[in-house]
Formats: sequence, structure tokens, C-alpha cells
Amino acid sequence: MKINTVGSVCSGIEAASVAWEPLGLNFEWFSEIDEFPSKVLEERYPDKVNVGDMNDIPDKIINKSISAPDLICGGTPCQAFSLAGLKKGLTDDRGNLTLKFVDIIESNDEIRESNALDKTIVFWENVEGVLSDKTNAFGCLVSSLAGLDEIIPRKKWPNSGIIYGPSRNVAWRVLDAKYFGLPQQRRRLYLLAGGTSFHPENILFELHEKEFPEYPEVPLKFKKEGHDYEIFREYTDCLYSAYGTKWNGNAAARNGSLFIVQDDRIRRLSPLETERLMGFPDNYTDVNIGRRSNRTRRYKATGNSWVVPVIKWFGERLTNQTKCELNLNHDSFSNRNRNDVDDSTLVLLDKDLIKLTSGENINCSAIPENVVFGNMEDIVSPEAPEKIYISPVGCYGIVRRAEERNAKLNPRLKEVLLTISSEMAAEEIEKKSRVQKRGAYSQKVAKNKKTSNQTVLFDFDNNN
Repeated sequence: MKINTVGSVCSGIEAASVAWEPLGLNFEWFSEIDEFPSKVLEERYPDKVNVGDMNDIPDKIINKSISAPDLICGGTPCQAFSLAGLKKGLTDDRGNLTLKFVDIIESNDEIRESNALDKTIVFWENVEGVLSDKTNAFGCLVSSLAGLDEIIPRKKWPNSGIIYGPSRNVAWRVLDAKYFGLPQQRRRLYLLAGGTSFHPENILFELHEKEFPEYPEVPLKFKKEGHDYEIFREYTDCLYSAYGTKWNGNAAARNGSLFIVQDDRIRRLSPLETERLMGFPDNYTDVNIGRRSNRTRRYKATGNSWVVPVIKWFGERLTNQTKCELNLNHDSFSNRNRNDVDDSTLVLLDKDLIKLTSGENINCSAIPENVVFGNMEDIVSPEAPEKIYISPVGCYGIVRRAEERNAKLNPRLKEVLLTISSEMAAEEIEKKSRVQKRGAYSQKVAKNKKTSNQTVLFDFDNNN
């Protein structure tokens, strides 16, 4: 099936458009309700319609007020499946949007089939936590997409797998962004689905012919544009949406991967640097919504988005499927991996490499066959707002908080933080000493004045 048109659900700041429009895909509508991302879409894509609330999309497709595109992509809210969202799954309204996503696909297919068109190609992204969600949200999603009469019951789903269903074929795989040219460890679950003649497994998985490489060591100190930099690891932890406000007490604060030392001062990444860390053009989110500072909103928007190079990888394979070297179907897998039930086949790929019945190995790991490594030196920029530098008090606070929680702190990070906070302590001691000297001198002058009844003039800067 040739893909030309796309509809985007939970669009955010549209990593998909950045990745796929250069490949010739045309986005016909977005769906975003949050104020700041909507403003970004308005400025970056003024000719695209934002249909707003995704709950209204099924009716809009059926009523033909919006088109029924070839492909629908979306990343329904991940908070319901993450630690930050307390993992409430489908009992969380945000988790239920996962099922609304299925309704959108069903409505789109209804219109397409009435026009003798192929079923919708589905692209869905989420956090790994959905695979172990206690409400089995992922099982509900894949079972519904596949057209099964009953939900497949599982407490934990593997990182990759396939369902050959009566309505659709569905495949999924976890991939890590740090192997796609950006120095950010960001493991995400990606799902593809389509009609029974569409084989998403051929897009998602690869013939394994190369050794898996280790992430290369790089200098953690370097110079760039006249500035001295130091980082604490070759790649960062996952950039999260609350990075603008909650940056000083989590794992990333303890390993230092989301901190940068610039000219002997330590700071957070700037909004520009987080854009680069996600693969966006510089200042992509630098839009004005009439408030004094949008820095926190920019952090949230980028942290909630998709990683552009990973999405581009999918786009290239979707738009040129003949280059995908696999030709898999349910008979390609041994009985050890597959489970045939009525008119469906479930294939669970619980290892990085799976041997096919043909004898070949396929790669279903988080590492693609053609690995590209990024470098933090390409990410950093001297254009860092003063407010993102960490004060000596803040430096000491990070150390104190880690000690109170008995948490391991990156040794070099601890050394930097204590050096900066010690400089603060030295300055405070010197300041107190000056105050004490001035106080003692004032008392002496007052005593002399009382004794001699004379007016005394003095200079605090020369009080010896």
C-alpha cells in the first residue's frame, strides 16, 4: 500500500511532520488541545487544521468534516502508564484515550472501506510501562486493533511481538533513541498495524547481519566556540516533560546526565539544547504566547514529544517498503514463539534475536542494524539563559538530598557540586568576618564617642 496522507492524534509539537514531510507525506490534520504545543503548530504549520479534542475525531471522520487519511499516527498520553502518573492505566482518563484511539481507527476504516480503499495504517508510540500496565491496557489495544473477540490476558507483554488477526496485523518493538544519532537514552514502544494484507513486522524487524556495538567512549571535557564544557556521561537520561521544574532530585540529577558544566559553572540544558537532543531544528519551539517566559513550556513540549530520527527511520521504511529485506508471515516463526488461536496467531518475541524457521535471525531488539551514535558536543550551545545555572545553594542541595536518601551520586558530579558550594561557603565566611569586624569597630567608636563626646567619622573599607 502506498502511503500519501496522514492524520495526527495527540500531535504535540509534531515530530512526525518534521520527520515525514521531507519524505513526501502530507499531513491533512492535527489533533492537539494543550495551549503551548497548539501555538507551535499554528506558527510552524499555518496551513494545517488542528481539529482539537481527539474524542471528537470519530464523528468528524464519519461526518466527513475531516478526511480519512492513509495513515493515522499518535502517542496517547503516557502518564497513565508511567511512574510519574502512578501507573493507573485504564482507570485513568488519560489511559482510556488509548481505547478512543482505536475508535478513531475504526471510524477511519469505515469511510475508507466505503470508498474501496485499504485499511488505515496505524502508527502508535508510548512508554515501555504500558507493557506491564496492571490494567492490561496494551492487551486491550492490540486485541481490539487485531479484531479479536476477547482481550488477550497478560500481566506483562514482551518488548516485541506480532498478532496476525482477523481484522488487522499488529506488530510492536521497543527502540532506544541513543542508537539513532542522538545522545539520549530514550526507550519507547512503537506499534504498527494495518489490514491483513499489510505486514508491519517487515517494517519493524530487520534481518540480523551485524554485531551489536557498544556505545563509544568520548571525551567528557571539550572546548566549543570559545567555551570550556564538561559533561558527566556520553549520553543523557530520558528527557522528561517536567525537566523545567523538577530537575534537582531524581536519577538524572544524581548521575549528572542532564547537567552541563560551562566555564566552571554548572547548569541545566537550555531549551535550544533539548530541541537538539530530540532532533528538532534550532528554536523550533521558540514561539511567543504573550507571557514573559516560555522556557518551562518549551521543556515540557520537547520532553513530551517523539525523537525525530527514530520517527524518520520508520517513515523511510514505510514509504519504501521494497527496501525492507524481510518477507515474514506467521509460518516464519517456530511453535516455541507462536500461539495459534482460532483465526489469529500471537507471536511473542521475548529475546533480542529470534531464529526463523528458515534458519535466519531477525533483530527485534532496541538496537537497529545500522547504528548511528551522537555526541553531546553537537548538542551544547553557549546561548544559555542565566536562570538555568545552578546556584551554590542549589548545588549543595543536590548533594544533601542524595545523602539523605542514601542515593549514589556520580563522583565527578559530586566533586563539582561541592566545589561550587564550598566557594559559596568561603564567600559567606568572608562576608560574616567583614560584618563582625565592622560591628566590633562600631562598638569601639561608640564607646570612644561616649567617652570624649566627640563626633567620629570612619571608613568601613579602611577600618584597621
